[in-house]
Amino acid sequence: MTSKVQSLKAFLAGGGRVALVEVTGTKGSTPREKGAFMLVSGAAIFGTIGGGQLEFMAIDKARQLLFSPLEGGMAAERPEGVVSGGTAKASSTAAATPPDGFAATLPSRGRDIRATLDIPLGPEIGQCCGGRVEVSIRLVDKALAQELVAAAEAEEAKLPHVYIFGGGHVGHALASAVALLPVRVVVVETRAEALEGMPDTVETCLTPMPESMVRNAPVGAAFVILTHDHALDFLIVAEALKRRDAAYVGMIGSKTKKATFRSWFLKSADGSEAEFARLVSPIGGNAVKDKRPQVIAAVAAAEIMTALAAHAVAPAAPHPASRRKAMAG
Repeated sequence: MTSKVQSLKAFLAGGGRVALVEVTGTKGSTPREKGAFMLVSGAAIFGTIGGGQLEFMAIDKARQLLFSPLEGGMAAERPEGVVSGGTAKASSTAAATPPDGFAATLPSRGRDIRATLDIPLGPEIGQCCGGRVEVSIRLVDKALAQELVAAAEAEEAKLPHVYIFGGGHVGHALASAVALLPVRVVVVETRAEALEGMPDTVETCLTPMPESMVRNAPVGAAFVILTHDHALDFLIVAEALKRRDAAYVGMIGSKTKKATFRSWFLKSADGSEAEFARLVSPIGGNAVKDKRPQVIAAVAAAEIMTALAAHAVAPAAPHPASRRKAMAG
């Protein structure tokens, strides 16, 4: 598994000078919020401050700073593909597709700002957002690199968890879709071969008792159940519905499958109507009739992110086990 923090570390360790481009002020409508940042090297970028002409201008200014004379009068060496003035060939393509889609919010810093841009997002630069963005640009030294990594680690530690039970066609498609989002994805399977080919940023878990992953999940997790076995689905869903602090519990299937689960859940699993009412099934709803795995995954990913956002604003009652842990701590 390759996390976004690992990708950040690899970028910083890639050799050569790196500039930090950070949004330090915003007015009106802007592409990104204050604190959003990107890193710029002579040949690549990491992250985004919103794209468009705003980002292209910031990249050019950052590269001018990168190639400015070093202490002692020596100029930094320009990598192949970067022309005089600090503009990289095909820089607009690079800026439009930042690696990993990584973004984070940094703690405020007031030291060693080397350059600033104050850019109106209007017709002057070919954008129509209507707002205004202030951007600071500075070279990344060892101390700042450590600060960036620490901030990224803190942000990653707070990411909501999405547990996908089942590595079949829809499970693979959903894992690939959700892996692009600011969440921690865990695919749980009882079959080793079903975990092959998962995206590098997805964590996998092979276990004969997948329901145990539900019990040990953190508060605010999302559970998506789509295994190869309906009986196993029912067991996992029943465990997930007991988690009152879950942000989302979804099960793939038809109306008949949902009705069969309801009967079993109420009669044999000691479940309640209130708990059953929290089940989302089928995942993704009925608005889109296309049943291809990739389509189901796209719609379900949006549904999951909506539920996670709503839970972050108004979290549910804590799970009894979580409450006991907090009291013990």
